Amino acid sequence: MIKNDEWIEKMAAEHEMIKPFENSQIRNGVISYGLSSFGYDLRISNEFKIFTNINSALVDPKEFSTKSFIDLISDQCIIPPNSFALGKSVEYFKIPRNIMTICVGKSTYARCGIIINVTPFEPEWEGYVTLEISNTTPLPAKIYANEGIAQVLFFEGEQPKVSYGDKKGKYQAQSGITLPRL
Repeated sequence: MIKNDEWIEKMAAEHEMIKPFENSQIRNGVISYGLSSFGYDLRISNEFKIFTNINSALVDPKEFSTKSFIDLISDQCIIPPNSFALGKSVEYFKIPRNIMTICVGKSTYARCGIIINVTPFEPEWEGYVTLEISNTTPLPAKIYANEGIAQVLFFEGEQPKVSYGDKKGKYQAQSGITLPRL
């Protein structure tokens, strides 16, 4: 069952599920973020890794080269045409054992050809979210730091036999933008 705003607000208060937590949707001149009817709109921080082919590196998830990125700390990120950037959420998440989430992109960006990779947060996963932001257009695309970038939907289920925390998942408690790991 998908969880509503009252449940999300209660879990955020009792279990620090989302920190910092905005208990209403913030919209004043920004791409909205905060609590919504059936989810939470997370923000992208001002830390980015912009994909570049400057060093002609091969994209290999088993041996991903840090040379493929340019690091940027800024209130805005320009993503080159047909490329992508990685960013991290402002919010830190602690997902309860009986909850699974799906993180989807916001329609404001999607309508501009900017796609956020859909990713789950497994039961008992915690950390800052590393997000992949793809620019599918032939033009440069701008992302705004500290504004909404994606929405997290929460689903309640039975307790899993093994949670992400139990198996000590490779992305557990990530604190910065995390590249692929084996």
